[in-house]
Amino acid sequence: MTQKNLKIQQSITGRKQSKRKRYQELVIGSDRLSELLLFELIMTSVSWIPGALGIFLRSKLYPLILGHVGRGTVFGTNVVFRHPKKIHIGEQVIIDDNVMLDAKGTDNDGIRIEDEAYVGRNSILSCKGGNITLAERVNIGFNCDIFSSNRVYIGKDTLLAAYCYLVGGGSYHLERKDIPINQQVDFAGKGGITLQENIWLGAHAVILDGVTIGNGSVVAAGAVVTKDVSEMVIVAGTPAKELRQR
Repeated sequence: MTQKNLKIQQSITGRKQSKRKRYQELVIGSDRLSELLLFELIMTSVSWIPGALGIFLRSKLYPLILGHVGRGTVFGTNVVFRHPKKIHIGEQVIIDDNVMLDAKGTDNDGIRIEDEAYVGRNSILSCKGGNITLAERVNIGFNCDIFSSNRVYIGKDTLLAAYCYLVGGGSYHLERKDIPINQQVDFAGKGGITLQENIWLGAHAVILDGVTIGNGSVVAAGAVVTKDVSEMVIVAGTPAKELRQR
């Protein structure tokens, strides 16, 4: 398995640098003071404003700090960005209140959300050196957590119900007992997660690293998927097993 520096906390706290530079490395992903000032001004001014006025102002100002924002995209209140220049959003996308889009990493592409996708309230898309792609018309329910230290790809017209958890890569070796787990060698995992097209994940479904789910399949609520799922089937259980074909 490929080793990779996944210890973001250690990389930031383990070096002597000013608080401002540590903050910029964590949040902005750039050491340019001008980018920090612009980001702080826009987020402090408009991120919290409710109603139509807030939606209008964010639609005009957020494109100045993000990598790309397409026409007709709507941002709710209190959306949190990390490494914003690596966040690319298509047209007619809805990002609901309290979402976190965290594209953190030193050599990754970050987060790409394509046209007409929806990210529900309180959901988190978190890169730790990996990439996350939501294709056209993907619908992410509220309180979902999508993590990537490698790759997470969610194909078009896929639905995630509330509280789904996708873990795309990243783990620790456990051989040594003389040091804490979080100090052991880490690795990038099994290649990430691929959800093909027209998939439905029920509430509280968990998809583990290395899994591919085929077109048109359904994962029942509460299932834990540990291995590949073929096309047009329904799976359930812990670990998930095929119940029947659609």
